[in-house]
Amino acid sequence: MITQNQVRDLIGSELLDANGDKIGKIGQIFLDDQTGQPEWATVNTGLFGSNESFVPLADADVTGDALRVSYDKDKVKDAPNVDVDGGHLDETQEADLYRYYGLEYTDRASDRGPTTGTMDRGAGHDTSGRNTDEAMTRSEEQVHAGTEKVTSGKARLRKWVETEDVDVKVPVKKEKARLVTEPITNANRDSALDGPDITEEEHEVTLTEERPVVAKETVPVERVKLTKDTEQTEEQVSEQVRKERIEADGDVDLNEGQRNRTS
Repeated sequence: MITQNQVRDLIGSELLDANGDKIGKIGQIFLDDQTGQPEWATVNTGLFGSNESFVPLADADVTGDALRVSYDKDKVKDAPNVDVDGGHLDETQEADLYRYYGLEYTDRASDRGPTTGTMDRGAGHDTSGRNTDEAMTRSEEQVHAGTEKVTSGKARLRKWVETEDVDVKVPVKKEKARLVTEPITNANRDSALDGPDITEEEHEVTLTEERPVVAKETVPVERVKLTKDTEQTEEQVSEQVRKERIEADGDVDLNEGQRNRTS
């Protein structure tokens, strides 16, 4: 269980769930009205810490620079919303939180133990401990802007088959018969006089020609793939932040620097 001396160091530190997973930053710590012991903590959850949830500190342990509670992350994030601008939990609000976390609650002050009772920060108790502290702490909200990655679209590669006509010119050769007459000479005389003097005969010549032949083969021609390029731009976001202001009333003598701080 945490002590009053640890309260100041826990404000703004990480809150871990029972599994050691980060829940968020601790925003405030509420003290018991009767004992002054730390009883509740608020943690900033949601996008950019936009929500503030309550979690009991009865079984909390300090782990390094973080605080670990005995509940899981979803349980804490879904806790009932409570308006704590007044710095105090009333009995109805506290009873709702006790029921949500399955803890026993009683509204009799004499029966209140370390895990029950109305919690009150009092003046300055968000960081400085008991109500005996004479100083008041001024806090303000700060904007922390970040990014989240979301799906903006999809791109696909699709392949289909198209049929087209291709014209190719192919040179072809064709044989044709041509009549050639040559005179009788000393060189061919023996061939010409070989055989009977007067005969009937036929000579046949086989003619050939080329015809186009088409064959197809599949060959790879290129590779196509999808890649992603990242373009970085700037977008302006706006958010409202709250600041605490402190002013002094009555017979108080302020110097110039103190007037600027309280204005």
